[in-house]
Amino acid sequence: MSIEHTGRLTSGLVIGWREWVRLPDLDIVVKAKVDTGARTSAIHATDIERHDDVMHFTVHPHQRDDDDEVRVTAPLVDVREVRSSSGATSERFVVRTPVTLHRRRWLIELTLASRDDMGFRMLLGRTAVRGRFLVDPGVSYLAGDGNRPDREM
Repeated sequence: MSIEHTGRLTSGLVIGWREWVRLPDLDIVVKAKVDTGARTSAIHATDIERHDDVMHFTVHPHQRDDDDEVRVTAPLVDVREVRSSSGATSERFVVRTPVTLHRRRWLIELTLASRDDMGFRMLLGRTAVRGRFLVDPGVSYLAGDGNRPDREM
């Protein structure tokens, strides 16, 4: 894979519009929607608590399954105003964590959001995939199922 000075991917890996991703430092594997319309990545979080510069929150990684939950602690990176697809703005906490996809690992920023009514517990935004992957919106799971919860990485 090569990246020009502009940051554009000139050749390399293609991913689908949805992929299994691993957040190893948070001990989470989750199905993510790759959303190039969203600037920042987001994860469904509940029971969000801020203690100085540390965030504590709960993640239910599987859609329509609240029995499986992971309690997470991560350093707070920022608090930002985020505009939803409907145009509404809200203040969100931002954490930074490694993500693994297609046998690649890099740091991403994640906003903590209520995604209960959404189809996916996580969005992988364009800043997370820029310069790393090309996105084919017509296919799913091109990275394979190596990140699925029933698989070891």
